[in-house]
Amino acid sequence: MKRYLPLLTTFAFIALLVLGIWSGEVHAVWHKAVTVCLSCMGIG
Repeated sequence: MKRYLPLLTTFAFIALLVLGIWSGEVHAVWHKAVTVCLSCMGIG
């Protein structure tokens, strides 16, 4: 089992990434990231 753990973790990551993209979360995450970055720089 120890041998397959990195492979299993990679597949889980890819599955969750595809699920997030498919559900339309990219826009929400991008908007929050831009807001945080601008806030840290003192612009927003």
